[in-house]
Amino acid sequence: MSRKLTHLVTMLTYNKTDIHPLTFILIGIPGLEAAHVYVSIPFCMGYILALLGNCSILLIIKTDPSLHEPMFLFLCMLAVADLVVCTAAVPKLLSLFWFHDGEIPLEACLTQVFLIHSCSTMESGFLVGMAFDRYVAICNPLRHSAILTHTITGGMGLAVVLRGVALLSPHPFLLRWLPYCRTNIISHTYCEFMALIKIACAETSIQRAYSLSVAFLTGGVDFVLIICSYVLILNTVFRLPSKDARLKTLGTCVSHACVILVFYTPAFFSFLTHRFGHKVAPHVHILVANMYLLVPPVVDPIIYGVRTKKIRDRFFTLFRFSKSLN
Repeated sequence: MSRKLTHLVTMLTYNKTDIHPLTFILIGIPGLEAAHVYVSIPFCMGYILALLGNCSILLIIKTDPSLHEPMFLFLCMLAVADLVVCTAAVPKLLSLFWFHDGEIPLEACLTQVFLIHSCSTMESGFLVGMAFDRYVAICNPLRHSAILTHTITGGMGLAVVLRGVALLSPHPFLLRWLPYCRTNIISHTYCEFMALIKIACAETSIQRAYSLSVAFLTGGVDFVLIICSYVLILNTVFRLPSKDARLKTLGTCVSHACVILVFYTPAFFSFLTHRFGHKVAPHVHILVANMYLLVPPVVDPIIYGVRTKKIRDRFFTLFRFSKSLN
């Protein structure tokens, strides 16, 4: 441990005068360093559940032709984005917590920034696609299959991916061009855009403005579109003649609504805390930022597994089949 501490001090001394360090140091959760091993337990369990849950969703939907519907195709896209986001952050986090391995090369750090932020943006876009599916299914059910064909669904998914790549690709370059002559220590568990901006020793108003604009054009606009779709859905539902029909129709939206809450609640908290929550304790902010990355990938498959009978039945069929093989 003393050798690691000596190496850390050496790195700090070296990078005090280094304009473009080749390595950054992640320190984890400030104030909770002594509890990192204990904190790692729920993160490790959550990551395992995220891998199992999302891979199961992908396998079930791929092998069951009756699930090749727009909602479940968007769910597949969401599952892939969830897997990329948590895999980009959690393995390094566990390495930091378990082995005190906080060093991350510059290129790996910038790659992590791009993957986490771009795929988080894609998650938001896929939720909009799912909201559009619910809107068409409820407000224009007779034309649902004609409007949301596989080609249209695939095109919407591709548009979401291209939007995430196009808008978030500049982030690593904006960060790479900044000088980091103060320190190379990042007070976080992963490389986050704003965490790197804070340790730069240059004017960063342009980078901050671009990040804010991207957040508004993606998460902000997406959230408004989802709200608008649900206003139209509720308007249609409340015009249905019977209470049973209203409840049954709303029941088809419950899973999606829960996923929206799970995704946007920590996302907005983290976003607002970065810019306005100067009095929020750093460890609280970082824990919420990690929840934003890990909780949706863990919870999304559970929500759809519990709420969707086709997925639930197919899961138990696969489980019984694998059990019989053993």
